[in-house]
Amino acid sequence: MRRLVCIALLLACSACSSCKSGTPSSGADGGATQAPAGLTEAQAKQVLARVGDRTITLGDFASAIEHMDQFDRMRYQAPERRKELLNEMIDVMLLADEARARGYDKDPQTEQELREILRDAYLRKVRQGVPQPKEIPDTEVKAYFDAHKADFHDPERRRLSVIALPSRAAAEAVLASARGASPSQWGELVRGKSIDPLAKANVPVDLAGDVGFVSPPGDPRGANGRVPDEVRAAAFDAPTVNAGDVVPHVVPVGPSRFYVVRITSKTDPHDRALADVENTIRVKLAQQKAHDKEEASIDGLRQQFQVKVDETALGQVHVGLPDGGAVDAGAMPR
Repeated sequence: MRRLVCIALLLACSACSSCKSGTPSSGADGGATQAPAGLTEAQAKQVLARVGDRTITLGDFASAIEHMDQFDRMRYQAPERRKELLNEMIDVMLLADEARARGYDKDPQTEQELREILRDAYLRKVRQGVPQPKEIPDTEVKAYFDAHKADFHDPERRRLSVIALPSRAAAEAVLASARGASPSQWGELVRGKSIDPLAKANVPVDLAGDVGFVSPPGDPRGANGRVPDEVRAAAFDAPTVNAGDVVPHVVPVGPSRFYVVRITSKTDPHDRALADVENTIRVKLAQQKAHDKEEASIDGLRQQFQVKVDETALGQVHVGLPDGGAVDAGAMPR
């Protein structure tokens, strides 16, 4: 889909320029003077196909491939694939011209989609010159690491296995059997007693009831959607535990769920070294530089064209919902 969008944009830009000038385009790239990589200027002007009074040149074809991502480009190493691409470009040109002749290009949704394609093309140009992750200076990487060391501290993590029971009495009975149980004995308890549907999963018996890792309560990175908050807190009630320990009490969650919890393994807290996170920091800094450059460009355009928003009119918009209701856009949080 993205491949066709690239082709359509290249051809649409050509068509728009030729329509405005009143003369047919010499190529689908609108007469671009810079030849695509690997082609001379003469090669770029070589005509591959004629579509009425318009042409698709070798330069147009190479540009279409250049604008694809690397995975799409790999498809066109074979000659038969390149012929398919050329036929796609011809079809896009024919269909786009016919749609324009019928006035479909004036449809508001079509105009908005074209604006979004042009926006993406503009932002790609804006990002040119932004350093790649490997080009970020070492001193900048080190400075970021020193300023964000808390982000690279990993707290203790404990891996849990649970048995869910429907009553406290049932949970107390299972708890008595669970103390001192081997991993396989624990797994048999899970399969035989737990009311959690996942307890019957087709996994090795010593993994029955496994719900993954959690970190101490309060650590936003240590949550686990399969572990209720009460269970997570109970798993860290004891400051130190060993693999295989069972939480010494039943953990109630709501009125009808009671958990027996086993700590199956743990990792100690540690601070990651700069070498462990250097690549992550480089990518983050490169992305931030690209974002900052985009925002600066947008801010400049907003100042240049003096954007003004009518908040009163915006507040009158009502968005229809599938159930027939509506959301008052003016009441939405900002």
